[in-house]
Amino acid sequence: MSEPLIELRHLTFAYPGSPQPVFQGFDFQLLPGQRLGLVGPNGCGKTTLLHLIMGLLKPQAGRILVLGQEVKKEKDFVPVRQKVGLLFQNADDQLFCPTVLEDVAFGPLNQGKPPGEAIRIARETMASLGLEGFAERVTYKLSGGEKKLVALATVLAMQPQLLLLDEPTTGLDERTRHRLIHILQDLDIAYLIASHERDFLAHTAAECCHVHPTCCQPIRINPGKK
Repeated sequence: MSEPLIELRHLTFAYPGSPQPVFQGFDFQLLPGQRLGLVGPNGCGKTTLLHLIMGLLKPQAGRILVLGQEVKKEKDFVPVRQKVGLLFQNADDQLFCPTVLEDVAFGPLNQGKPPGEAIRIARETMASLGLEGFAERVTYKLSGGEKKLVALATVLAMQPQLLLLDEPTTGLDERTRHRLIHILQDLDIAYLIASHERDFLAHTAAECCHVHPTCCQPIRINPGKK
């Protein structure tokens, strides 16, 4: 059996002041090649789970292993963030440069790529997402759907080994939603999608994992195929 890309062992996490934990003794795995949907009601811990994997939140107990390495301290997550891409639910949390090209090239530059190579990667990534002509556009003036695609470009430009997506269809019109479906279907990396939209997952995830708000244990369900 292949080594998991992500493994959570007996994880416990609670927000300060909360009367009960979000996760208690939580176990979870994502295997190479898996395209997994994460479903459940608001507040059950879908976003929390993604943030724990990326080190944006710290568990009170348990172990987190990403790409075969246990991660505990902030320094452990630095290389993880170079290899695992997280698409935030709100694109404005991901975009901070004046222009689209600068935003998309930021990741490769941060990885140590020379400026010329970073710009080439950024332009190629934008072209693959149908964002030709967006290079000099002002990021904050984009529509919600355009921002979501640019945010995805910033993640994919870093050529991640694994992709985490938090409610990726939030604020998208039908046309952009279908465009995103085709983009994800064409990717050749594993990904985990937290979403409340079962129809979207039916097109993008091979299987789903339901996070129950009380036991917070994954339950395999079949989203169906269309």
